[in-house]
Amino acid sequence: MQDLDFTEIVGLICKEDTRYDRKAYDFLREGLDHAVKELKKKDADRAKGSLHVSGAELLMGLRVYALDQFGPLTMTVLGAWGIRCCSDFGEIVFNLIDYKVFSKTENDRREDFAEIYTFEDAFVKPFLPQNPRRTGLSPISKVESA
Repeated sequence: MQDLDFTEIVGLICKEDTRYDRKAYDFLREGLDHAVKELKKKDADRAKGSLHVSGAELLMGLRVYALDQFGPLTMTVLGAWGIRCCSDFGEIVFNLIDYKVFSKTENDRREDFAEIYTFEDAFVKPFLPQNPRRTGLSPISKVESA
């Protein structure tokens, strides 16, 4: 049997699991490449040979890559692809593992992608004004019920 390329495999995955757009898989693969390059720059020992990336490391790399690619539209773009939280990235990773596109160690689990950050904190807050206008209200004020 001939080996399938990434695009063909993603097509098969998307037929079985319709939660995520094909573009989400391309983004994740590109984001993984970006994360690996950044990790190798930061740690010379890890730069030697192949590099395993943990779920948390991948999520942090995807965050940086997404902000770089889409800026303030990041949540809109990811949402259009079906990605609404960190665990969605984990689901995509494990779909690719199931199809032998990615590999995993015995310690890798879906739970490794469990909400390392909220999308609000990661993709919205960086674009909010730092000094809200003074209205007499604290930016974090509670409405008290009468």
